[in-house]
Amino acid sequence: MYFDAYKKANLATENPAQTEYRLFAEITRELETANSENRVSPARVNALFRNSRLWLTIRTDLMSDQNELDKETKAGLISLAIWTEKFTSPAMRNTVDLEPLISVNKQIMQGLAGATKTAHISAKSASQDQFAQISI
Repeated sequence: MYFDAYKKANLATENPAQTEYRLFAEITRELETANSENRVSPARVNALFRNSRLWLTIRTDLMSDQNELDKETKAGLISLAIWTEKFTSPAMRNTVDLEPLISVNKQIMQGLAGATKTAHISAKSASQDQFAQISI
């Protein structure tokens, strides 16, 4: 009960990069667990399905006119999303190593972690500026 309340409060304070990082981390852990089983299982199919759905969502967002990333970054991420889609189908049917998917996700997480740190520093600086104005 308390955990659910904490989880809701935490989600309300996350910025988009933090939410994306959390989802990538969750799904990547599932992929790592599924990869260690070395067999086709419901957990493997679920992890691959969730990863595929995450990348489809990212791809859809990247194609939106409202997405403000530069064209080069968008193109690179869309290429990764297409590659993920092509890799996932055969991975659901057999026990191919999932390390390539895991590696891509971890690289994205590193980028998101950098964006989160930058956003946190900017927010902290803005907060300090507001405090300084109040103190004067």
